[in-house]
Amino acid sequence: MADLMPVKNRSLTPAQYGALADVPPEIEWLANIPKGITERKAPNGSTVQRRANGTPSEIHDTKRGMTVHHGLNGGRRVMVEDHNHNRTVYQKGRAGYVQHPYSYHGHDFAQRTYVFHGRAYSRNYMGFSYRGAYLSVYAPGVFYSPFFYGWAYNPWASPIAFGWGFAGSPWFGYYGYYFTPDASYPSASYWLTDYMISSDLQADYAAHTEANEADGAAPATAGSPMLTPDVKQQIASEVNAELARENQEAQHSALNLDPSPWPSSIDRLLDDAAHGKQHVFVVGAPLDVVDATQAECSLSDGDVLALQTAPPSDTDVPVVDLVVLASKGGQECQKQATVSVALADLQEMQNHMRESIDQGLQELQAKQGKGGLPALPSAAQAQPAQAPYAAIAPPPDPNAATEIQKQAQQADQAEQEVTTEAGPGGSQ
Repeated sequence: MADLMPVKNRSLTPAQYGALADVPPEIEWLANIPKGITERKAPNGSTVQRRANGTPSEIHDTKRGMTVHHGLNGGRRVMVEDHNHNRTVYQKGRAGYVQHPYSYHGHDFAQRTYVFHGRAYSRNYMGFSYRGAYLSVYAPGVFYSPFFYGWAYNPWASPIAFGWGFAGSPWFGYYGYYFTPDASYPSASYWLTDYMISSDLQADYAAHTEANEADGAAPATAGSPMLTPDVKQQIASEVNAELARENQEAQHSALNLDPSPWPSSIDRLLDDAAHGKQHVFVVGAPLDVVDATQAECSLSDGDVLALQTAPPSDTDVPVVDLVVLASKGGQECQKQATVSVALADLQEMQNHMRESIDQGLQELQAKQGKGGLPALPSAAQAQPAQAPYAAIAPPPDPNAATEIQKQAQQADQAEQEVTTEAGPGGSQ
């Protein structure tokens, strides 16, 4: 039987990654490993990672191009991807998707067909390579007029009270210790902040209920919400900055200029951090990360992270260090902890914020003048225009639901096969 060895961790901190220049390749695996994680490798390169208690952490099946991740909260995420970036993702209780690439003006794009409880919808993403990772940057399917973005960006004539109707909802009672909506809203950015956080918590609660998972959060307690007004202010400021950037993208698109991933890419955000500008991210899906003590901890929908420093610009650092501004306690990463997040996961967080803002903008336009929301000025009431790259995108995949379910079923077989192959006779 092969000896078990600590797995080479993908979540090096920037400082530790830079230090690897002086570490012989054969012992690089000693640096910054999650406590207790071990790995077995099958002859064909497939791997099985286990935590100290023997439970699986991650299985990679090279034959199928499949990765199965078992979260600290008990959830399971299945992803299959080929070298052309066709991708299928499944996670019980959440929207799965099938991704297919296409090209627009010589640029890489991809369309994802999401399926959730039988409902299908699509989103567009622009692909680019950065620091050794291939990232997908959310590309809005439609853009609003500059007048609408101005209405959303600037303070409203006077703060408005808005009734969300959360009272009596199970998710709101459960997460009442973490979040409470504002009593009034001086501008759209504050309203969009509560729209995003409340949507995240609803999705998190529903997913845990459907999948029968432990959410890893602390039990509800009385007192001030853990998501403080100061942190919500930082989110609102980030939302406002995103509104300004999308307005610029809209004008760029209206001139039919070549699209660029720069405005909402991790590349730009890290460049901002290198020049002393902080950014915040709202977690939009369960994620296991490594903290500064090399221990695994979890993040979930609605947690908040801050990007305060950037890794060195002259190295292909595959991860970024962020500080936890708000989490729900329990087995989740503790507030003020420094955690290492993979570039692709951080880009997906940024995508999540952009997508949430766009969904909120649709709500604001559809419900303007109702329920306490201010009415739009006449100049801001024009319907949004479709982005050129969205107009030529392939139609949503009609077989997406079938393909997602197929991969979910194959994951059981893949785990069994790889575990057997990587058992006796496997290697580190």
